[in-house]
Amino acid sequence: MFKRTLRRLTALNSLVFLLIFITFTSIIYGYLSFRLFDKVDESMRLQAETLRVLNGRATQAIRRPVFDPRIFVMLRSDDGRIVNLTPFRTEESSNLAAIAARIDTGDPQTIEYETHMYRGLSVPYKQQERILNPEEKFVVTEVIAVSIVDSEVGLLNNLLWIIIGGLVAGMLVIILAGYLLARRAMVPIEAAWEKQQQFVADASHELRSPITGIHSNAELMLRHPERTIEQESYRIDNIMKESTRMTKLISSLLTLARSDANKAELYLGPVNISEVIEIAAEHFKPLEELNKITLTTSIQPDLTCMADQERLHQLIVILLDNAFKYTPEGGQVSVTAVKADKNIVFSVQDTGSGIAAENLPRIFDRFFRGDKARSRDKGGTGLGLAIAKWIVDKHRGKIEVRSELGKGTQFIVTIPIAKVRKDN
Repeated sequence: MFKRTLRRLTALNSLVFLLIFITFTSIIYGYLSFRLFDKVDESMRLQAETLRVLNGRATQAIRRPVFDPRIFVMLRSDDGRIVNLTPFRTEESSNLAAIAARIDTGDPQTIEYETHMYRGLSVPYKQQERILNPEEKFVVTEVIAVSIVDSEVGLLNNLLWIIIGGLVAGMLVIILAGYLLARRAMVPIEAAWEKQQQFVADASHELRSPITGIHSNAELMLRHPERTIEQESYRIDNIMKESTRMTKLISSLLTLARSDANKAELYLGPVNISEVIEIAAEHFKPLEELNKITLTTSIQPDLTCMADQERLHQLIVILLDNAFKYTPEGGQVSVTAVKADKNIVFSVQDTGSGIAAENLPRIFDRFFRGDKARSRDKGGTGLGLAIAKWIVDKHRGKIEVRSELGKGTQFIVTIPIAKVRKDN
């Protein structure tokens, strides 16, 4: 699949580069062509439109006409006869008459005649005096100007061949550049695909475990229908635990899926973080006595910022839950919160087992657990810290972890303080 996509991206990038090259060279060719013929056309038009025939003689109506030795001026009568007004070039009169016969009234035309290139222009003769020779009754209807443009056409042809040669020679570079860009674009795609595949595999594995537990316990209960609920209470308890674990896992997966699709929005408002932390810590008071773990709090009052209250509560619960899971009996968990410059900084620290240094860079990865068997026994899914980091990132904050094996772990969260809007 990736090879086919890479080929398509390479072809698409190469096509884009090719179109850019053709467009750019076409603009250069068209501009040069315009500039080369513009002066010639202007000189021909000026000489043709200012020509006047008086008493059988042709004169320019302007005092200082633009003179170009390459321009031939001729007159055409109403019956199609042509008179060359440059008698010092009589050896070319027949050729010029043949060229003039192919020129129509209107825009300038480029004509090839006997291996030479000519530029011709025909304009209507608008002067009142229109008879050049009363004896021959030559009534002038058009003035024709012709200029030889071999050098201009030759220059354009050379440029065209250079462009074609550059295109042929540059195709290899274009394809190589297209491939390199496609390859670079594929790197995050492949990484995302591998991450997604790993995520699906891990999610399937994690869901399989509680489903297997529920199914096996239910099957064993069906094998002994004569037993009472009291006798099967431990199996019912296992089913409830596995159901709770699966519900928690599905909820976490849904949160992460929405975050990946940018559909998990924050509902920002003024939040008293001090109160949120106190409420979350209060929920863990029963665990303090049950697990014989000391929970202490040192929270600066009235720490307020713009945030999503529900997500912040979820963040603190995740950190406290992790701290209680990995802290043995007799250990301590402490929560602190202070204001530091334009930020609110709170931390959750425990005296638990700690995290190995090589695992620290990966603890926020989905489904990563340093001790998988131990985490699963404690009801962990490996998604809590991934959700925690997402919540912090959405608040444009920062989360850090400091840990040492056998001594404990500390999570430090920094949330920026936005301007709280006070209602009048």
